[in-house]
Amino acid sequence: MITFYQLTATTLRGQPISMADYAGKLVLVVNTASHCGFTPQYAGLEALYKKYAPQGLVVLGFPCNQFGNQEPGGPDEIARTCHSNYGVSFPMFEKIEVNGAATHPVFRYLKDALPGVLGRRIKWNFTKFLIGRDGKPLRRFAPFTTPEKMETAILAALGN
Repeated sequence: MITFYQLTATTLRGQPISMADYAGKLVLVVNTASHCGFTPQYAGLEALYKKYAPQGLVVLGFPCNQFGNQEPGGPDEIARTCHSNYGVSFPMFEKIEVNGAATHPVFRYLKDALPGVLGRRIKWNFTKFLIGRDGKPLRRFAPFTTPEKMETAILAALGN
């Protein structure tokens, strides 16, 4: 059985990163999009990251263009949207697929561990997965669940 820490992903700048780099951290994985009705959640995700990073929270953004063509740009455009419009400083990864045959291994793992309303499918952009400090998936949040509404679960998982 594969674990979260055995997985890797590539950053927006093309650097491979092992999820083992986040061992001991509380990880929030989010499939994102720059032209979605939920895109303003970037601001809330950044606020959570800044507030709780000193206690061990890390947010990982994975752009995806599978829902309504809402992430059509390349790495530079994605970076501009995230950094310029929302001040995102948490790690952003290359554009991936979260459903279908080409599903990225991180999302295949998370969907298997925490199926949602559609089973092992992602419904839309800004589906979020909280992974404990031990690398075990804890909770899945729907796209409409704002970052602010996740704060209680994050605090509990941080041990506060």
